[in-house]
Amino acid sequence: MNFVATASLALAMSTDAFAAAVGKGAALQRPQWREALRTGAIFGVIEGLTPLLGWALGNAAAPYVEAWDHWIAFVLLGLLGLRMIREGCSAPEQGEDKPNSHSFMRLALTGMATSIDALIVGAGLAFIDANILMTAAAIGFATFVMVTLGVMLGRGLGALVGKRAELLGGIVLITIGSLILYDHLQPPVA
Repeated sequence: MNFVATASLALAMSTDAFAAAVGKGAALQRPQWREALRTGAIFGVIEGLTPLLGWALGNAAAPYVEAWDHWIAFVLLGLLGLRMIREGCSAPEQGEDKPNSHSFMRLALTGMATSIDALIVGAGLAFIDANILMTAAAIGFATFVMVTLGVMLGRGLGALVGKRAELLGGIVLITIGSLILYDHLQPPVA
């Protein structure tokens, strides 16, 4: 794979993580660059490791994972989205503020849900002449940058939508999961 193909693949793999990061940033109380970089690093590491895992599994696991990847992403993103919507719709407690950061586990689960497609890409790269280490690093770096920027963009959206930013983030995650499912259930173009 050449540079343009690798860069395009890396950008494509980071787009759903970017959308999720906007929702994460909107749900926070004025996220700072430190939190945005932390979130970007968590997503970037996960998104960079999943193609390596997919590549290692290669031909043996690709048919099994490919058959279920869209359902796994749909369920994980849907559950996370529903939880965010529930929290966004709950009555604020006296003096309740938005959190300053999300838990590592919440970020890691969202990162895993948005990186299942990278697992499949890694499995596919096992069959072509591609430098998997370079490709995985490019995907991880692109995701790091896109997620960091997404959190900071969400910061501005959070100021606009106020307390219900968590609701917006949940809707974004459910939409991403639904689009992944819809895309995979479409009949192949002949």
